[in-house]
Amino acid sequence: MLEKFFQRSFAMRRLRHGPLAGHIDLLADRLAAQGYSQVHSRIQLRHIGHFNRWLQQEHLSVEQLDEDIIERYWRYFMRKKRVRPKEVFALTKLLDLLRERGVTPSREIEAVPTPQETLLENYKCYLREERGLAPGTIRIVLPFVDRFLTQRFPRHCFDFAALHVKDITTFVRKQAAELGSVQTKHMVTALRGFFRYLRHCGDIETDLAGCVPRVPYYAFSTVPRFLPTGSVEKVLQATDGSTPTGRRDRAMLTLLARLGLRTCELVRLELEDIDWELGQITIRGKGGRWSKLPLPSDVGEAIASYLQHDRPRCSTRRLFVTQRAPITGLSSGCAIVKAVTRALKRADIASQRKGGYLFRHTLATEMLGRGASLGEIGEVLRHRKADTTWIYAKVDFGALRKLAQPWPGGER
Repeated sequence: MLEKFFQRSFAMRRLRHGPLAGHIDLLADRLAAQGYSQVHSRIQLRHIGHFNRWLQQEHLSVEQLDEDIIERYWRYFMRKKRVRPKEVFALTKLLDLLRERGVTPSREIEAVPTPQETLLENYKCYLREERGLAPGTIRIVLPFVDRFLTQRFPRHCFDFAALHVKDITTFVRKQAAELGSVQTKHMVTALRGFFRYLRHCGDIETDLAGCVPRVPYYAFSTVPRFLPTGSVEKVLQATDGSTPTGRRDRAMLTLLARLGLRTCELVRLELEDIDWELGQITIRGKGGRWSKLPLPSDVGEAIASYLQHDRPRCSTRRLFVTQRAPITGLSSGCAIVKAVTRALKRADIASQRKGGYLFRHTLATEMLGRGASLGEIGEVLRHRKADTTWIYAKVDFGALRKLAQPWPGGER
């Protein structure tokens, strides 16, 4: 694989000589598989060559390679020239590759967990195994519990029997002043669940969950944010189709606009989820539920164009991947938010919301304007409960005007 990055045989012979002789080609294969350009791969391989010659000078074998030797090399290397981030990353990648193949033994560091880490890990197991919460829900809950324990017991000397109502209310009030309404709701829910867990374990006898203040919440108090009529087509047309990133963004935005996918559903899409013969797409929804939806023609064309011309070669089966090395599947909705932000800016459309849900709400609003019932909208958006779809009734202003009562004392 070195032939892909170097043309001169002299350079390849130098790289293939020394303690790392049998592993340079494997690293070159790894760089090519992860989508690194020829220039960046050549920089990393050349630095590995310098490191290889240093190992030979110091009479060190590849089996001895670990973090201490790399640190020792850096102290020597920094006296010679300035260190660049790409060079640091190259050695880390080499060490990971050698440990994966069992050439270099892994360093076993036995980290002793703190009492707080042990408590949080036990609580995490309880949430996952006893209550069956999804991993995403657990990731939301644990930071609030960790924050409460850190502030109330800074020295990790837990005395839950000494907890008072004032300790809980003071923490909630202080945190609520810094958090938004949604995060505050998550916080009080997390605290109630944790205090129930402590009572279940016998650490407390009083039901402190009932002492957690409630967050005022009024059902249907908000109106879904959506784009004006015709804005979705304007956004799709304004998406930059001259670059691989732009064409990937167009495929993602088309899926959001036509099928109303959630951000997490778009991230989880894999190559096998698209059935080109039947014209269907499988959606991995919330709570482990799966749904099959018809694949509109324009969505299929956008995805096919992206797969044929712009999706980099990589080992991941995710449909949408990063455009820069290392090539991996999208792990969060950050790339989707950036794609929506870029598209709205190019279309010169102002919107407070810039996530994937903007297109989901717009799809539901447009369906309602065309005469679709709330039940039909709930089926398209894959709502499990009808109550979730009721909020879209608030955007049907024409129907609401017929129900509005005249203002007392006003014109008749």
